[in-house]
Amino acid sequence: MNSLQKIGAFGAAVAATFGAAYGVGAAFGPGGPVTKPAAHTASDKHASEDPTPPTAPPPEGVTPAGLQVSQDGYTLDLETTAVPAGEKATLRFVVRDAEGEPVTRYRTEHGKQLHLIVASRELTTYRHLHPTRAADGTWSAPVDLPAAGGYRVFADFVPAGGSEGLTLGSDLTVTGPYRASRPPAPASTTTVDGYAVTLGGVLKAGGESDLTFTVRRDGRPVTGLQPYLGAYGHLVALRSGDLAYLHVHPHEEADGEAASGPEVSFAATAPSAGTYRLFLDFKVDGTVRTAAFTVRAGSGAPATEPSSHASGTGEEAPHGH
Repeated sequence: MNSLQKIGAFGAAVAATFGAAYGVGAAFGPGGPVTKPAAHTASDKHASEDPTPPTAPPPEGVTPAGLQVSQDGYTLDLETTAVPAGEKATLRFVVRDAEGEPVTRYRTEHGKQLHLIVASRELTTYRHLHPTRAADGTWSAPVDLPAAGGYRVFADFVPAGGSEGLTLGSDLTVTGPYRASRPPAPASTTTVDGYAVTLGGVLKAGGESDLTFTVRRDGRPVTGLQPYLGAYGHLVALRSGDLAYLHVHPHEEADGEAASGPEVSFAATAPSAGTYRLFLDFKVDGTVRTAAFTVRAGSGAPATEPSSHASGTGEEAPHGH
């Protein structure tokens, strides 16, 4: 073998070794094996074109809630990885402990042992579900998602004996012909089922801020808000792009009782500047409704811009209860 042949053979060996190492890294990632999203069906030829935005890096090494499938020894094992668009289906999942065993003991928080949130990557479809748990630790919940594309499933819970809540996330594919959508532009008021909900406050990046929602109907304040999940409102906030799950909690009056309207206030912590979607669940006359807002977090700019009323939950306007 001449010198040129030897150099060529050495280069090929290096390339093969690098390719093998890259394949192993892509398959397992930095934290263990990564399950590939379920393949679309043959009828879902457009769903593969879903433009999922890139994941934003966590600020200063702090990972926001909902971005990890495993945390603190617990793992969200999503047994249902794909459902068809526009059809009734059942989501099944298990929360496993560090030994891989199903978790069967939870603390009750906000009236439930576990809260299940399902949101499309484009944040135009949102569901807040209350699954039931079988004796073996398997959770299940009926779901009907209208649009094909990529979704994120969040399990929000506190394990028995734990003091801190966990929010684990996993990807879900909804099969069918894909059509791109986008949430409404930022606005201070949104309308759902005749109820006008106005958002006041500034969503700050990197710190806690106060957000107040005022509910009106026919121009009059609604003072008959009913308790829902232990409060007069339940708020979920998701960051556009990676769908980081924000920590929020309602304010209470000095006597421990929150006012029954028209205002509901929360403290929210945004991990970074950017665009967020806020989903407020409120209950009136026995019916839970969801008002959705698009907001921008910054150092001090208003979270929304004044505008005419918009649809309460984006293009799909689902309630999900």
